[in-house]
Amino acid sequence: MSVHSGQLSLSTRGDSDVVDITDEVQRIVGEGPVSDGVLTAFVRGSTAALTTMEFEPGGVADLRDLLDRLIPADRDYEHNRLNHDTNSHAHQRASVIGSSEQVPVIDGRLALGTWQQLVLVDFDDRPRDRTVIVQVVS
Repeated sequence: MSVHSGQLSLSTRGDSDVVDITDEVQRIVGEGPVSDGVLTAFVRGSTAALTTMEFEPGGVADLRDLLDRLIPADRDYEHNRLNHDTNSHAHQRASVIGSSEQVPVIDGRLALGTWQQLVLVDFDDRPRDRTVIVQVVS
């Protein structure tokens, strides 16, 4: 078994900022000895998530709109009340989307579809510095 690891550090604007990390993840994959295996990408923090989507303005707007309707920022959340905080919606959205994604790696390339990118979504209500751990196992 072979394992290759790396990490990305990036700054976000918060407020459902969607950042395409596909090229940077592919760069890390290409630096390693693994040509076929499974990539796992994991974002540290409980108010950000990773997913795949067609990263284009309409898709990003639709995702934000969907999450605003499902988990509105202005609800009366217990987390906010107990912790004198304002970002419970960010925790809930991140829980629904999830903190990691797995993507097959074939011939040293992420096996994503033509219109499919790997994205980080930062739901916190302020700008944040984020770390994404990337690992390829074969």
